Amino acid sequence: MIDRNWTELARLMMLSRAMDDLEENELVPAKKVLYQFSARGHELIQLLLGQLLTHPHDAASAYYRSRPLLLSLGLDPEDAMAGPMGRSGGYSDGRDIGVVCNLSPKVGCKVLPMAGDVGSQYTPAAGWAQSILYHKEVLGDDDWDGAVSVVLGGEASVATNGFWSALTMATTLRLPMLFFIEDNGYGISVTSDLQTPGRNIAANLAGFSGLTCLEADGTEPEEADREIRNAVEQVRTQGGPVLIRLSVPRLNGHSYQDNQAYKSEELLSEERARDPFVKLEQFMVPSRMPAKVWQELERESYQTVKKIAESAWKRPVPNSDDVKRFVYLERDEAGKPIRQKTGGVWQEELTPVEESRVPKPEKQRVNMVEAVRRTLDTELSRNPKMIVFGEDVGVKGGVHAVTMGLQTQHGENRVFDTSLSEEGIIGRAVGMAYAGLLPVTEIQFRKYADPATEQIRNAGTIRWRTANRFAAPMVVRMPGGYAKVGDPWHSESNESFFARLIGWQVVSPSNAADAVGLLRTALRSQNPTIFFEHRKLLDDRYSRRPYPGDAFVLPFGEAAVLREGRALTVVTWGAMCERCELAAEARGIDAEILDLRTLMPWDRERVLESVRKTNRALIVHEEHRTAGFGAEIAAVIADECFRDLDAPVFRETMPDVPVPYNVGLMNAVLPDVDRIGEKMRMVVDF
Repeated sequence: MIDRNWTELARLMMLSRAMDDLEENELVPAKKVLYQFSARGHELIQLLLGQLLTHPHDAASAYYRSRPLLLSLGLDPEDAMAGPMGRSGGYSDGRDIGVVCNLSPKVGCKVLPMAGDVGSQYTPAAGWAQSILYHKEVLGDDDWDGAVSVVLGGEASVATNGFWSALTMATTLRLPMLFFIEDNGYGISVTSDLQTPGRNIAANLAGFSGLTCLEADGTEPEEADREIRNAVEQVRTQGGPVLIRLSVPRLNGHSYQDNQAYKSEELLSEERARDPFVKLEQFMVPSRMPAKVWQELERESYQTVKKIAESAWKRPVPNSDDVKRFVYLERDEAGKPIRQKTGGVWQEELTPVEESRVPKPEKQRVNMVEAVRRTLDTELSRNPKMIVFGEDVGVKGGVHAVTMGLQTQHGENRVFDTSLSEEGIIGRAVGMAYAGLLPVTEIQFRKYADPATEQIRNAGTIRWRTANRFAAPMVVRMPGGYAKVGDPWHSESNESFFARLIGWQVVSPSNAADAVGLLRTALRSQNPTIFFEHRKLLDDRYSRRPYPGDAFVLPFGEAAVLREGRALTVVTWGAMCERCELAAEARGIDAEILDLRTLMPWDRERVLESVRKTNRALIVHEEHRTAGFGAEIAAVIADECFRDLDAPVFRETMPDVPVPYNVGLMNAVLPDVDRIGEKMRMVVDF
């Protein structure tokens, strides 16, 4: 059992309190700190927890009031002050608000990148917890034995989707996960009774199967110490999740701007009487420390914070020339990757394998379903850190049969079904990617990704937000688009939504061979990738191609020339490729047709080169016209090729309506061969 270092705990609590005081009384009024969230009232329990997170593979998924925890885990105090000041260095190099922290030591507990939205910290913590089991049970790495994943959150966060999704994962899979709920009674101004019935999440979950619930007064040093120890020890030694609810006062407003006018003077007085700082002093003085020593420590803490604040303010402001860096993996002048400290699977960790941009086609043609399945199978065999999961991907083999047989071949630990929570699927993938695994998720249909968009958006900005400390490379497979029938729920494409998300790569192959090469590239990338599988193309004659071999790769950002021509340039992708080719043939138009293949990045140079040759451009896509990705392409062509154009840049798209269910209605709104051909003729004759 770890001996409690009460003197060090007291010193850190004084340091945290002094930081809050200085920010509130001097730095915020002086506008040296623009965003301030006090930890006052929460410090004791976080410091007690931090001293117990000693395993080299422990992880904590924290939130914006967690600076004391980071101090206990080794965050440099000057970095802790420089962050809120927006100065260089620290955990984000001025890119994120100072209370949104991360910590990535070479050895020791990692604090996973926080986010500014409430509740999004839960599912990545569940992903790390599942990775602990995977490292032990599948990879046979005993170094992970006894590690725990801790997630910290306020009582208001227990109302979020993320909390309930993580709770479902933790209990059904018996994950080594600690839910550390800091209950101060208020979500900004909203009281706990509107977050959970009876204002007590531990009492409400006491009968929840597979979960141990504990409670403690988080202001009483001995009681809090005992129960936090019990919670951590149970997760470490017995496995399975524990939830501990710790009652604490919030001694300041939600943020500096919040004056707590919604609290009565009586309540404020009661909260001040429960100040854990005062109670810690009563606990330690004089039995564990003379009063003079306590007073000297407190004086030194304030002096120290004054000095480090002055030093932090003298740091240079972040270099604005670097603000665009680290959206994606970067390479140095020698071409070597500038590695993130935490996250991802590097190719040199695996058995070397051949890669070739030249296909070695087999005689038999395969559909896209088989092409994707074979690629996943090959890469699962090669990479033991790769895992495939989503709803129905296991025994059923996916609702589109793409993962059929993969669970039988590679086992239930590597290809598995999940609970029905897209937030949980993507958040879990983020935590697994942090832990050095390669998650390959399936979202059954594009529309079903909507509940996961918070996690998807956050995942794309991780590398940038942490200044290349963390990254979460993953592949999200996502079928969508129309098929033989449409409807508003299963047939949406809307690729432009993902193309606008910072940090994501977006792939949309039009045939089986391209699907193989692009998917293999995605699976070996250090950037997160949306892999869009068009429903019509999954088993369509047009998309069938000879399987190009297990070494075939295609780089992102290189369009394919489907048809050379000089009359006009047609830019398209996905299921519209066939229709564009048929339209050009039917109308006898000498069109140059480009299949972008990837939307992020997209092949600007090839498109502009073609437009400069043909002097005309038509963009054809399936998604809505307004703010569709074709609008971005049209804008770039107008910017770069204005003097080369002999006609306006035209688009043929879906109108701004959902995809209808009735087949006749569906065909009435989809770009078809006749309308595309008519638009081609219009452009040529302009």
